[in-house]
Amino acid sequence: MATIAIIGTGYVGLTTGACFSHLGHDVVCADIDEEKVARLRIGEIPIVEKGLDRLVDEGIRSGTLRFVVGAAEASKSAEFHYLCVPTPQGADGAADLSYLEGAAAEIGPVLPDNSVVVNKSTVPVGSTRVVSRVLGRSDAAVVSNPEFLREGTAVADFLQPDRVVIGSRDAEAAIRVASLYARIAAPVMVTDPVSAETIKYASNAFLASKLSFVNAIATLCEAVGADVNDVVLGMGYDSRIGREFLRPGPGWGGSCFPKDTRALANIAKEAGYDFRFLDEVLRVNDDQFDRTAQKVLDAIDPSMVDTHIAALGLTFKAGTDDLRESPAVEILRRVRSAGIRVKAYDPAVVPDDNRLVEMYPDLDIELASDPYAAAEGASMMTILTEWDEFTGLDFDKMAEIMLGKTIVDARNLLEPSIPRRRGFVYRGVGR
Repeated sequence: MATIAIIGTGYVGLTTGACFSHLGHDVVCADIDEEKVARLRIGEIPIVEKGLDRLVDEGIRSGTLRFVVGAAEASKSAEFHYLCVPTPQGADGAADLSYLEGAAAEIGPVLPDNSVVVNKSTVPVGSTRVVSRVLGRSDAAVVSNPEFLREGTAVADFLQPDRVVIGSRDAEAAIRVASLYARIAAPVMVTDPVSAETIKYASNAFLASKLSFVNAIATLCEAVGADVNDVVLGMGYDSRIGREFLRPGPGWGGSCFPKDTRALANIAKEAGYDFRFLDEVLRVNDDQFDRTAQKVLDAIDPSMVDTHIAALGLTFKAGTDDLRESPAVEILRRVRSAGIRVKAYDPAVVPDDNRLVEMYPDLDIELASDPYAAAEGASMMTILTEWDEFTGLDFDKMAEIMLGKTIVDARNLLEPSIPRRRGFVYRGVGR
């Protein structure tokens, strides 16, 4: 059993700490927010993530997971020190390393001898050298161990990963970090820190590229009369392409893909390479937001422009309460700019949730308590997040309470024949 300090209890830090605790390690998670730490100590987690609450409760009860205020308090008696702090993006696309450097400066003086400090946050190429310089400890090894966690499936992704990547120029430190994952059946790849950091950015940028491509193919399918579901099914049978991330939608977003794609383009620029391909990936995604918003606007009967539309889904994907860089929000921004009122419902965003106003003060939409409250009197409905709940909607009831009878399914979530049998006009993506 190893002793591990987790610096930062955000999405990555809390998942990492709870999962290492589940694997039998002694884990102390640190945060600067005293109220948050107090809530975590009694098992109240601040995010929606399948299975995470169970692991946190398990760790607290067994005594292998504790929460403290301050990085130094967590690190003073640990062997491994995972830096899981925010690395927000600046206006130029570069990552802000101030939180990372601040955490390193705080723990440097208290690190036990021969500690291993691990960059878990998504950080620019060369960040292990930055952390090493700030630590000022020649006896401490700094290792890159990037995360590949998807919101909504983060626990499963940690415990059943496709691979574990470790970047270190110190072979002994790499072996020590690899030993933390001994109970996990997955390939462990050891490389240099720069390659490990690049793997993380390249992986997310490639997946974003795949999503932009399939959305462009969906647009082509609409133009030529093809069915995108059949097209991507046929593509996915090719083992060189695969079936994952071939699902068209309203555009992609979230806390990772936009930030990491822009960051990789910026890293390339600083290295002297014009990564124009990524610029186009980002442009195609913005175009998809525009196209989806226009579909919504085109679906509104001109005689009903004074009514509202019903929007189902606000989070960037199902299974999470994360609103960061949400495609749903981007689309509704465009709809609102056309003067259309919006009533929205999302299972993870309750009507008195202040996050939406705090994050998007200019959005100005009304939150409903359920799908039917959003749809009552609506001129049309759009599905913007792929929550399973929406597949079971009562369209007989919807037909009674809505003024308009058009559905724009931006996630291709519904079987089109179901609403059509109730008199709705159904419009999907690439269908």
